[in-house]
Amino acid sequence: MAMIAMILVGLVALEHLYILVLEMFLWTTPRAMKSFGMTKENAQITKSLAANQGLYNGFLAAGLVWGLVHPDASVGRSIEIFFLVCVLVAAVFGGATAKKSILLVQGLPALVALVFVFLT
Repeated sequence: MAMIAMILVGLVALEHLYILVLEMFLWTTPRAMKSFGMTKENAQITKSLAANQGLYNGFLAAGLVWGLVHPDASVGRSIEIFFLVCVLVAAVFGGATAKKSILLVQGLPALVALVFVFLT
């Protein structure tokens, strides 16, 4: 059970690293514009805002990795719980204010990981 929890937390961290790359470095590419439903003009206008969002997604990923590698397993678990809850809150907010799909794409994996972390 603990290994499944670690894998799930790692997958959520990887997802947020991917979002970091999309938002910070690829925002004006066809892939990112399609993912976020942006036109070329809007992507150019919002490029610095997206980079800021990407940085925050990187912080979420870093926190999850920190929890995974912390030498004290109980402290690491608490760190993982904190950052998974942060991801959930961000997903609920994003789902309510931007795109409903954020609830499934970001919220569901974080929720599943959180359940497995609690079960270990």
